Amino acid sequence: MNKTSPQLRRRDFLKSTSVAAVAAPYVLPSGLLGSAASERLTFGVIGVGGMGGGHLRDMRSRMDRGQAHIAAVCDIDERRLENASRAAGPQADVYRDYRYLLDRSDIDAVIIATPDHLHALQTVHAAESGKHVYVEKPACCTIEEGRAMIEACTRAKIAVQVGTQGLSHPESYLAHRYLVNGNIGRVQRVDCWHYPTPAGGIQPDREPPEEIDWDAWLGPLRWRPFNPGYLHGTFRWMMESGGGQIRDRGAHVMSLPMYWLEASGTGPVSVEATGQLPSRGLWDSAVTMNVTYTFKDPDWILTWNQPGQPVPPEERTGREPGGRITLPGFGAVFTGDEGTFTNWGHGLWSERKAREWEPGPDDRDVYRSPGHKEDWFEGIRTGRPTIANVHLGVDVAILTILGNLSFLLRRKLEWDQSTREIVGDEQARRLMGRPERYPWVI
Repeated sequence: MNKTSPQLRRRDFLKSTSVAAVAAPYVLPSGLLGSAASERLTFGVIGVGGMGGGHLRDMRSRMDRGQAHIAAVCDIDERRLENASRAAGPQADVYRDYRYLLDRSDIDAVIIATPDHLHALQTVHAAESGKHVYVEKPACCTIEEGRAMIEACTRAKIAVQVGTQGLSHPESYLAHRYLVNGNIGRVQRVDCWHYPTPAGGIQPDREPPEEIDWDAWLGPLRWRPFNPGYLHGTFRWMMESGGGQIRDRGAHVMSLPMYWLEASGTGPVSVEATGQLPSRGLWDSAVTMNVTYTFKDPDWILTWNQPGQPVPPEERTGREPGGRITLPGFGAVFTGDEGTFTNWGHGLWSERKAREWEPGPDDRDVYRSPGHKEDWFEGIRTGRPTIANVHLGVDVAILTILGNLSFLLRRKLEWDQSTREIVGDEQARRLMGRPERYPWVI
């Protein structure tokens, strides 16, 4: 991989920033600490704002307990990198370019929490460097990216965990157990609801701030002038770098039926979407959207409805596990031939009847995740597939991609899961991938 920016040693980086006064007077090379505690895994964190900042704080807590070692942090925003350097500690080197971090032979695994359009690129490059990967959802922005992720991660035999954390929540386990034991009969449809995507991005283009490496932020995307409407966070409302609510929260919500109904490895035979584009502003993902996914063998329907028909949140007492439902604006209703079941949020809150159901001696148990990162660590150590492995993560991301493509093309698409290809529509097939800008290529 061609690299364009050098490593920034933490001491040198801090001398050039406002945090120089609090820099440690002596910095041990990160590899020394890693080798001294060979039982611990050594990590790098790529993308340290938002979710990445949360992951970094979590890993620092684990490091303080002797469970992990943070060797390096990376971001294209120097202000975020300053904060990350403080949070990670003096042993962690800092980088603007993730490719230098991946060159480190002492790093066992990376956490990737960059904007969506960088997920597949950085995952493939991490796999090629032999590093295990925790990557935030959605796994990819194009179908070709997803296929490249599966190929690279399978070939490298690494443990991949996609950040659909709700799958590892205790109430997700209860929902899975409740459904597979036929408590609502055979599930015939799952209807997801979500509030609309916002419209916005109305400021003019301008020069990027000094702390932002705009070229690196764009990465594989076509070059375009900087606009504050693209970042941070708001990248998800652009089709190129995000894809709207269906890709942001849809990756969470739709992972639940794919896992609970044990449909991982399957795919729809057709996808049909309608919706409305924003009437103003820079953001170009659907404001409202309805998508129908038709599955065969077994036959069932999955729908994404934005806004759909929300189910009012269940009343809970303060003593109940999981507490008050704080994200009732999205969720899913499972309809079987013998009843219904509702989940709110993304696996965190399951309907009371699933929580209170007591299995009998002949009922089937299911996997209970010890926690999303703990499940990943176990996958690293044992080679066991993770709960949100690369195949599940990519296939859920592809559901969101197909929904957007059907919406943009305004027609039904036919899908072949065995080859992960759109069939019978050459125009749509050309949109399964997109050109990549050198040197950010898979």
